[in-house]
Amino acid sequence: MTNFVRAGSKVADIGADHGYLSVELAESKRAIKVIATEKNIHPFEALNKNISESGFGNLIETRLGDGLKVLSAGEVDTICIAGMGGALIANILDESPEVVKSARRLILQPMNAAKKIREWLAENDWLIFDEDLAESGGIIYEIICADKESVQEEFSRDKSELRKKFLIQRLKKLEKVVSEMEKSDSARKTEKYFELKNEKLSLENKIGFGRD
Repeated sequence: MTNFVRAGSKVADIGADHGYLSVELAESKRAIKVIATEKNIHPFEALNKNISESGFGNLIETRLGDGLKVLSAGEVDTICIAGMGGALIANILDESPEVVKSARRLILQPMNAAKKIREWLAENDWLIFDEDLAESGGIIYEIICADKESVQEEFSRDKSELRKKFLIQRLKKLEKVVSEMEKSDSARKTEKYFELKNEKLSLENKIGFGRD
């Protein structure tokens, strides 16, 4: 996620956990200020301890609170939210519209329901200009970077091995679901069935002969 942060940014690390991202942002000098938040007291205490031990306490401020509610509009220009479900991330963004509106960049890593994030961004006029993938415990997660303004940066990672692995994993899941739905006459008539069939076809085209 660090690579998506512009040098000189003021960043909110929401649900910062141990604060590893916050420390990395400060250490790499991509962020001139980080506000790291945690909702619950015990993770917040661990966050404070790690930040204090990192030596970057002068750049990283910690706050106890729910989502973006502990921030004011204009305090940060970049918002990072990782390690949560897509629906929860969308809800966090919805609950603090003024803070989100004042930001220039959103960097989101949903643990699931990435489609929900894409829909939210489209509905709220955010432009997805780049994406990446991260792997943890054999599971591949999507990282989505969106701006409120057009950007000149261009990246292309669609042909990477990790991207290919991710697409194959998704295709296998779709094949299983579609196969089960095809056993039911009523399921085959649903809008969801046709939606999944189209997504399956799209993935097959993307992967092409390189699937093996």
